[in-house]
Amino acid sequence: MPIIKSTYKPLFQFKNGFIATVYSGLVRKVEGLEQQRERIETRDSDFLDLDWSYAQKKSDAVIILLHGLEGNAQRPYVTGTARLFNQNGIDAVGVNFRGCSGEDNRLYNSYHSGATDDLDDVVNHCIKEKCYSNIYIKGISLGGNITLKYLGEKREIPDQVKSAIAISVPVHLNGSAIELHKPNNKAFAIRFKKHLVDKLKLKILQFPDRISVKEINSIKTLRDFDEAYTSVAHGFKDALDYYEKSSSLQFLKNITVPTLLINALNDSFLSPECFPIKEAKYNDQLYLEMPNYGGHVGFIQKGKVYYNEKRALEFVNDH
Repeated sequence: MPIIKSTYKPLFQFKNGFIATVYSGLVRKVEGLEQQRERIETRDSDFLDLDWSYAQKKSDAVIILLHGLEGNAQRPYVTGTARLFNQNGIDAVGVNFRGCSGEDNRLYNSYHSGATDDLDDVVNHCIKEKCYSNIYIKGISLGGNITLKYLGEKREIPDQVKSAIAISVPVHLNGSAIELHKPNNKAFAIRFKKHLVDKLKLKILQFPDRISVKEINSIKTLRDFDEAYTSVAHGFKDALDYYEKSSSLQFLKNITVPTLLINALNDSFLSPECFPIKEAKYNDQLYLEMPNYGGHVGFIQKGKVYYNEKRALEFVNDH
């Protein structure tokens, strides 16, 4: 599919990727959305907490929203999309990944960039228990990688899944990990690592035989965390093996559901490999939009609706 020419034109101050990223993540407030929590069981006897919001009239359509690393379903980039879709007659369900809903999950393993079974469980729940006939998926950052990998894996995608949107996605995880460890991203990397390590300290209370205080104290970087925990807990040889097997880039060619990927060219989290021009050109179901601006999950514009939210609704309506 030819590359989509972006129409995103931010205000001057939000042309700066760092400012756009920080403002969207820490300053933005989304009001007027009521969410109702539902807990479902996963196939491996863990649980997921889902936060539902609804259109005014009964709808046969729902958008599944997947947050980024150490986010949750109350983050503005989730609730902003939910509010917009609710206002346009579509229900929304924000998925809190394992351990991200305010309560630690039951198992030693949790969530990671390539963990698609939980998304599959949510899709099936929407079909079998909620009886939705039209399902859309929108993933942000890590959630976007899960979305793309899910759609391109060798699994049967239900006919009810009509389209998907992925925003600010590190489709090449090793490249993105390298970028996150550069000095310009130091503040973000430290913040992510602190949240992850704090959660890992809870795990040691429940699983003292799986990881030691010494191992936790040795974690100095995000890559260290993936070496000590993510790869070990989820069956990978090491961090690099985790990155290589979980990157969605290799699965893009297999996507058969209309999918929009928006990655900003000034997103400091993304490496050059995260702009899959070749894959988009050879897959007529993959639409790639690369705005000059937007930062990481930024895309701020005038009004209460962000550009990526507007584009998500347009894409759903067109497909």
